[in-house]
Amino acid sequence: MIIEFSVGNFKSIRDVATISFQKVKALKEPALQNTFATDGYELVKSAVLYGANSSGKSNFLNAIGFYKWFVINSSKSTQKFEEININSFELSDATKEEPSYFQSIFLIDNNRYRYGFEVSKEKIHNEWLYYSKKTRETELFFRHFDEIEIHDEFIEGEGLETKTRENALFLSVVAQFNGEISSKLLKWFKNLNQISGLQDQSYEGFTLRMFQNSTLNPIVKDFLDKADLGFTDLMVEEFDITKETLPSNMPDKLKEKLIIDLKGKKGYNIVSIHNKYDKNHNVSGTEFFPFEKYESEGTKKYFRLAGPVIDTLQHGKVLVIDELDARLHPALTTAIVQLFNSNETNKKNAQLLFATHDTNLLNSCTFRRDQIWFTEKDYGESTILFSLAEYKTEDGMKIRKDEAYEKNYIAGRYGAIPFIGDFTNIFTE
Repeated sequence: MIIEFSVGNFKSIRDVATISFQKVKALKEPALQNTFATDGYELVKSAVLYGANSSGKSNFLNAIGFYKWFVINSSKSTQKFEEININSFELSDATKEEPSYFQSIFLIDNNRYRYGFEVSKEKIHNEWLYYSKKTRETELFFRHFDEIEIHDEFIEGEGLETKTRENALFLSVVAQFNGEISSKLLKWFKNLNQISGLQDQSYEGFTLRMFQNSTLNPIVKDFLDKADLGFTDLMVEEFDITKETLPSNMPDKLKEKLIIDLKGKKGYNIVSIHNKYDKNHNVSGTEFFPFEKYESEGTKKYFRLAGPVIDTLQHGKVLVIDELDARLHPALTTAIVQLFNSNETNKKNAQLLFATHDTNLLNSCTFRRDQIWFTEKDYGESTILFSLAEYKTEDGMKIRKDEAYEKNYIAGRYGAIPFIGDFTNIFTE
């Protein structure tokens, strides 16, 4: 489970911005199933990001993606002296040459871990790992440039200091040598699922494998059936990958390379099955359509999301989605969110963090105030992040639980919306 994530000096984010999954106990919310208690913490099951275009929602979620990727891959995907693909906030002279900051707090096996690092394009400046069983925090290691101080509780890291390049994370290196704690942490990072709601094609294979699994197939089919997508079933046609089955407009050299690289593997076509009707509107048979060609973009996206959503819920993982609502009907977006907020469908306390422009979700029946977050730019064009639970009006009053969140947000009461100019004179001479 994740407790909080922080990032600073990254892309449009200048000052450290933190999103927290901790329940704000002072709030008296309607009776919802949106929270859970574990290991002495009360956490929310989901959190949503709203904000104008270019306000920094995607940058904040991209920070989580970089954080995860760098922890998993820095020791094996970068070479000595190779530049790190990191972008700092470049609109301030004070931060342009400073390192970017990343930190998360999370729970594994009744232990609370706090892990973070500061990194520039050239090297790791600082890196730290702490854990606590109850209240007192214990340092496992602290790194300042090439100096790494290891404590007794992290004996697995001893002797690996000299094997850690300046552009690689110490935690990643120790995990490469099968350290017990570090391997456990890397597994947590690998279970942090992050997907894009705009580039969902890459998740089709994952969903397809679940669909073809005899144990998981009924769950995937139920997920699809309840969405009323029009087809009655799907089937998968496998084929050998040959020069003839590859796209006709693909260059021959690329075809030859793919045939070698994919030797022994199968290609597949998804076919959607629809009912066919007679003149009296009675079912008279079935019709088969190529899924990719005939189904809507929203239907294809919902199918592709099925795998990551179901996997996250089944195993109590964390799922981060940018642009969840893109190409989806608001009812489907709401249904996915409610899967996470429900005790019945989210028995493993999986967590969802997503960005959206769908204001239909902005109501007290769907979210608590501490689940709703906003991004907006300050006067220095830097992203700031704040929750509805902490927001105060001009007269210093907090937002009430019975307010019309959607109406007030659209009206600009909470900020985090674009300031639209007058379009009427664009085409006047």
